[in-house]
Amino acid sequence: MMSDSRRNGRSVSGAVSRRQFASVVAGAAAASTAGVAASQAAAPSKAAEQVTLGKSGVRVTRLAQGTGFNGSGRSSEHTRIGMKAFTSLVRRDMELGVTFMDTADLYGSHQYLRRALDGAPREKYTVMSKIWPRTEYWNAYSGGARAEIDRFRKELNTDFLEIVLLHCMMNDRWTQDFARGMDELSELKAKGVVKAVGVSCHDFGALKIACASPWVDVILARINHVGKAAYMDATVEEVVPYLKQAKAAGKGIIGMKIFGAGRIKTPEERDASLRFVFGNGLVDAITVGMLREAEINDTVSRIDKALAG
Repeated sequence: MMSDSRRNGRSVSGAVSRRQFASVVAGAAAASTAGVAASQAAAPSKAAEQVTLGKSGVRVTRLAQGTGFNGSGRSSEHTRIGMKAFTSLVRRDMELGVTFMDTADLYGSHQYLRRALDGAPREKYTVMSKIWPRTEYWNAYSGGARAEIDRFRKELNTDFLEIVLLHCMMNDRWTQDFARGMDELSELKAKGVVKAVGVSCHDFGALKIACASPWVDVILARINHVGKAAYMDATVEEVVPYLKQAKAAGKGIIGMKIFGAGRIKTPEERDASLRFVFGNGLVDAITVGMLREAEINDTVSRIDKALAG
């Protein structure tokens, strides 16, 4: 597929060299910081603006590239498109200055992301990953976080991770059920191996605990303007006060299911969801599982529109 990723006679794809990619990343970073790219491109998108996640101090772009659409058992739609297409996708993100990468053990996307980012200076992108703190047919979780994070760092070829979450909290007992993992993540955070910790929530009870827990730096929360019919944990009216409470307490909020995992389909409804989550100050950033370059271009454009004026 040809998209506007071909600029000045250069295509950002899986075939681009490491040196060319490093140049692309440097140019995008300069555009994001200075507001003008060396190539005289337009001003960077609002999606590429850097925001700080609450009191954590971690800075990310407002939009994250999700890598786990329909993810399960270390596989997702993103890994199933293959390494070449995955690499092209991530490099289009980076060209636009979208440098926040959302991955997880569950998705199987660590090593895909490592390959896609080969050649990019580590300080030019941010990684959020997630521990699946349960024993499954695909995952022999031992109850702690140290071994998991050591493996993640090898798979991603990095000394540290900016954000690590306990993945998919499903009830209000998660602080008891996963206490060991929380303690070990706190130790890794104290050593600088992890910069911020938190949870992704798939249950309203879990979300309420996360919003109040002093351990949590970052919450990945399901939020859109529709509610439970679009994969939220509860109604909009129930969820919003808790997100506002968490933000007021200094927690970083990253929104997911902004488009309801595909249930919010029309352009008008997608625009309405983005206006809702950003216009009401409910999130610092969002993650979207964009699968094609055209989807990246469209999402970036819609964020610009939602934040215009």
